[in-house]
Amino acid sequence: MNSAYVPRDPNALPPEPQRIPKSKNKWGCGLFVVPLVLAGFYAFMEAKNWHPSDETFPVQGIDVSHHQGAIEWSRLPEQGVDFAYIKATEGGDFVDQRFAENWAAAGEAGIARGAYHFFTLCKPGAEQATNFIATVPQDERALPPVVDLEYMGNCSERPKIGDVHAELGDYLRVVEAHYGTPAVLYLTEEFDQAYAISENFNRPLWLRSLLLEPDFGARDWTFWQVSNFRQLEGIQGRVDWNVMQGSGVIIRPPHLPEVTRSRP
Repeated sequence: MNSAYVPRDPNALPPEPQRIPKSKNKWGCGLFVVPLVLAGFYAFMEAKNWHPSDETFPVQGIDVSHHQGAIEWSRLPEQGVDFAYIKATEGGDFVDQRFAENWAAAGEAGIARGAYHFFTLCKPGAEQATNFIATVPQDERALPPVVDLEYMGNCSERPKIGDVHAELGDYLRVVEAHYGTPAVLYLTEEFDQAYAISENFNRPLWLRSLLLEPDFGARDWTFWQVSNFRQLEGIQGRVDWNVMQGSGVIIRPPHLPEVTRSRP
């Protein structure tokens, strides 16, 4: 290898820069990007309408709270909404601001309706039960009351399993005595694993397992929350979609208007 130093001529012109030839493909990576964008858009449009088979699960419905805003309930039956669970209360003193409006409008639309309470780990069960029964009217045609048991949105306290069982037991005794029917337990897998709720409380189960059928719980589920991204005309944004199976809960619409049920 020759490493001798060669002095540069001060009068020499600078070398011309090298030109990198352009690709002859005018579209470049666009040929790949456009189909991906279209595929993603199509998947999104399909996902917002997706629900399990009507043949396998003929009874399907929603759960809502004030987060859905004002709902046009009369538009929902024709989109396959057979039932609706409506948030009523949370903890010892919170009342959902749209409960009364949603409760009345769901009944007027002929949709089977039920109320749910978000159970907080920071308040006594009896106090929470008092809040619920002061808010939700007695209605023999209503779906059984639901108690929502999950970590998301709950307080930061994590009581011992025995304490949770005691407070939940107090809540259930008061609520079930008032409405004359067993309550339904809404559970996430992590909450059930932490507190063994389904194993120790023999009530109908409503299990959250997005897209895939639940594989947890001490017995078969009655309700399954299948998605949290369904979109319906008459509801702004996304809404939780659920299906029902078995005979543990009887669906009794407030009245039976003549509607054509179809699910897009």
